[in-house]
Amino acid sequence: MKKILLTGSNGFLGTHILSKLINSNQFESITNITGIDNFISSNKSNIYTTNSKYNFIEADLINFDFDKLQDFDTVIHLASLASPVYYNRYPLETVDIGTTVTRKLLEKCKEWNARFIFFSSSEIYGNPSPENIPTKEEYKGYVSCQGSRSCYDESKRLGETLCYIYNKKYNISTNIIRPFNIYGPGMSIETDYRMIPNLIKSALKMQTINIYGNGKQTRTFCYYTDAIEGIMRVLKNGVNGETYNIGNDKPEISMIDLVKLFRKTINIDVSYELTPYPEYYPDDEPIRRLASIDKARAHLDFHPKVTLEAGLTQTWKWALKN
Repeated sequence: MKKILLTGSNGFLGTHILSKLINSNQFESITNITGIDNFISSNKSNIYTTNSKYNFIEADLINFDFDKLQDFDTVIHLASLASPVYYNRYPLETVDIGTTVTRKLLEKCKEWNARFIFFSSSEIYGNPSPENIPTKEEYKGYVSCQGSRSCYDESKRLGETLCYIYNKKYNISTNIIRPFNIYGPGMSIETDYRMIPNLIKSALKMQTINIYGNGKQTRTFCYYTDAIEGIMRVLKNGVNGETYNIGNDKPEISMIDLVKLFRKTINIDVSYELTPYPEYYPDDEPIRRLASIDKARAHLDFHPKVTLEAGLTQTWKWALKN
């Protein structure tokens, strides 16, 4: 990798990926990174604006003229409205980012003979049946095409299909990454409405946190340093055409128990209340979400190291400082 195009460069994951690519001696061959973001759900502050390797473009990808760009050898398509609140607010934009923009970028990869990395989502699995939990990459998913989450889920699924077609038909080197609940420093408590940012916000403001539904829905959470390590391993050693779950396979924890663990970890009495799903938050969320990372272990030697308690502690310390 020498010249990289990174969409969604100012988001939570984008910022950490950019930091790793710029600062790690593993990637000294990189001569240029161009980031694109429109700041719908990301932060305008970017500490790399003065780095000689980095060029930033503020633009709406849906209307952007990609012919203006130079050639790249690697395209990382991370741009997405990943928070349910945002893709509920911008459903058509969510569809376009996952499908129309993905195809435009794949067309450029065909022209540039570039590699394409597509960030999909664990959401594409929908509500897996019990025998498919932990969920492997081969599971075909159980997703509704009509629902409050459909704009996100189905756009990611079609984005993956486009990757498959361009890989098989045009021999474009592709990898698909399916992140599972990545968290850590840099998540905004004001613009990211997912569970851990909401926990941090409630603790900082000494407010009761609302848990939507019955609170028994379960997830596994992956601290950002582990996730970034997994993503870098895909960039360096991902097998052409393969899809990888990047996340943690333990512990699987309910939202109620997550609040209790967080309360114990930071030693602050954060209270919770079970509430119905508000209008702005999609109510058809999966009951369980647990990744199988066997393929990432086998292909990439990916082994998450940070415990949930340690990750919550570090995220809380960052929040207090920042």
